[in-house]
Amino acid sequence: MTDFTMKTDADGVAIITWDTVGKSMNVMTMDGWPLLESLVDQALADGAVKGIIITSGKEGSFAGGMDLNVIAKMKESAGDNPAKGLMDGLMNAHGILRKIERAGMDPKTNKGGKPIAAALPGTALGIGLEIPLACHRIFAADNPRAKIGLPEIMVGIFPGMGGTTRLVRKMGAMAAAPLLLEGKLNTPAKAKAAGVVDEVVPADELIAKAKEWVLSEPKIVKPWDEKGYKMPGGAPYHPAGFMTFVGASAMVNGKTQGVYPAAKALLSAVYEGALVPFDTALKIEARWFTNVLMNPSSSAMIRSLFINKEALEKGANRPAVDDQTVKKVGVLGAGMMGAGIALVSALAGIEVVLIDRDQEAADKGKAYTTAYMDKGISRKKATPEKKEQVLAQITATTDLNALAGCDLIVEAVFEDVGVKAEMTKAVEAIVGEDCIFATNTSTLPITELAKASVRPEQFIGIHFFSPVDKMMLVEIIKGQQTGDPAVAKALDFVRQIRKTPIVVNDARFFYANRCIIPYINEGIRMVAEGVAPALIENAAKLVGMPLGPLQLVDETSIDLGVKIAKATKAAMGDAYPDGAVDDVLFWMFDQGRLGRKSAAGFYAYDDKGKRAGLWDGLAAQYRQADDQPDVTTVQHRLLFAQVLEAVRALEEGVLEDIREGDVGAILGWGFAPWSGGPFSWLDMIGAGKAVELCDALTATYGERFATPALLREMAEKGQTFYGRFGTQAKAA
Repeated sequence: MTDFTMKTDADGVAIITWDTVGKSMNVMTMDGWPLLESLVDQALADGAVKGIIITSGKEGSFAGGMDLNVIAKMKESAGDNPAKGLMDGLMNAHGILRKIERAGMDPKTNKGGKPIAAALPGTALGIGLEIPLACHRIFAADNPRAKIGLPEIMVGIFPGMGGTTRLVRKMGAMAAAPLLLEGKLNTPAKAKAAGVVDEVVPADELIAKAKEWVLSEPKIVKPWDEKGYKMPGGAPYHPAGFMTFVGASAMVNGKTQGVYPAAKALLSAVYEGALVPFDTALKIEARWFTNVLMNPSSSAMIRSLFINKEALEKGANRPAVDDQTVKKVGVLGAGMMGAGIALVSALAGIEVVLIDRDQEAADKGKAYTTAYMDKGISRKKATPEKKEQVLAQITATTDLNALAGCDLIVEAVFEDVGVKAEMTKAVEAIVGEDCIFATNTSTLPITELAKASVRPEQFIGIHFFSPVDKMMLVEIIKGQQTGDPAVAKALDFVRQIRKTPIVVNDARFFYANRCIIPYINEGIRMVAEGVAPALIENAAKLVGMPLGPLQLVDETSIDLGVKIAKATKAAMGDAYPDGAVDDVLFWMFDQGRLGRKSAAGFYAYDDKGKRAGLWDGLAAQYRQADDQPDVTTVQHRLLFAQVLEAVRALEEGVLEDIREGDVGAILGWGFAPWSGGPFSWLDMIGAGKAVELCDALTATYGERFATPALLREMAEKGQTFYGRFGTQAKAA
């Protein structure tokens, strides 16, 4: 069985069906290209064939794109001269798509040729849209669940198989921008309104409508192959086009800060391609795509944001335990976290019991779901019927006895050991012996909390990030006595609510907070040193962090930072390293500047709660030094503050898998996504260079930058993290 097959019907229409073996959705492989080309050649050469339809054998979808596992390895499989190998391979693919587009027409007169239609039963992404764009007409089934678009930019590449060039020539640069630069996906109806597809038809008439068009002897030459073609919206030196490209350049650099190579390469391909004939534009697109594939950022992003993320979501580290699907979950505490957990559980079809001390608080927690669904209805992403269905899943009550029959409890009460212990004992007296008890805590040790449980092997940590409905990462923490069934239950629950899990061992601050707190602290420490706050914040953003450390502490609240600092100091005693940070943090707290929630923090806020620039009172209290550090030094301090903690977490066995370290860093706190995560970044710069930088930082700024023994050993051996540990690292 092969991925592409062809049958010619009695009317002379050749139907090429794409049906990737062993996949639920079609993906293009290296073997698929020559097979597709041979069938197209066969149909074009057959005098009995009047036209071609390219469709899918998968119900409800056309294709999910190029196999990203193949893309991730394209560079290393491209031979001794990888740039040339990549360019040659891309131009070969362009040649196949151009053959479909020209369809046997005379190159001089544009006469002859056979019409080729694409018939999309549903979702068409990446190469799954680039192939149809090379066809002469695109028919899409009226399938509201289908998504059509070019999402490559989201994983560090761009549409490099002609999609960039064709879409811009079809729609114009401005109209194509959201699809190319934001990876925006549309339903078939919206794709037609945008001009991406040509016709939307009933699903049961898809092939018939495409066939009717093929047999109608339509004009098939593309506009850009005709004399006198003008780009919609204007080319770069057209007055309107000029403004489009100036604006696009500013927008791209504003959003990416220049650290995402794919966005800049895409814009370059569009701009340069718009100045030359179509076939030359394809070469330019291939050149820029090769440039992106040669950049380590693209392979790192693909590995972390697609391959590793997908592996973790499918249970790469799940214990070999029977299915632990959650049927009824009890959520203790109806505050912001508990309300969010109840929402995502109900959306997944899980029965939810939402508990709080008084009925008003419990009802308020359930009202969070009401507001969420109402917003979805206003945006036409949900229906009143769906709202009622979801709300019916949630019972808001003060009665702990309602928890009977729950197979999972998620406790989200006040961050206090005593309060959590009291709830643990009360609930375990009600639920069955097989029920797993999970605590949603961001800092309290799981092993310590498990002491209140009569079944510590069934006690586990599930750390959600706020807001729960938006944040994709869930950190699962194993206590010293946590058993495999509890881990499997937690992982299956996270899968049900469509989040990405990482599993770590119990230690202070677990993994995510362990890495992000030093980032915040380093920023605050620099304020105390007299480094300009604007330099700190912008240096962070210019290296790819979504928020500077000062803005981040404003968002999470300064009083929370004070609370964590006091608890950490009490636990560490004389070994506590962050006194200089506390001087600033506690002073801010004493000023009543608690962050965004009080409309006063490191930033000033207007009367609507919008940030209005850095607070000028900082400069009065902490005078800015005359001699400011360079941007790179500030960036190294901020990055290594996080990265070294990730290495130490691996070294100490808190992290068991470097994939979880990279995926968790990007999804949990936004660690420079272009880098692929802390371990991918260290592999990019090399262990030797990392040690050199660490030693210099240690000499200047102190032992917090001391090189971990593992990193120094790897430098001496010339190793990389992914080379040494592969896909998994059970012990450093």
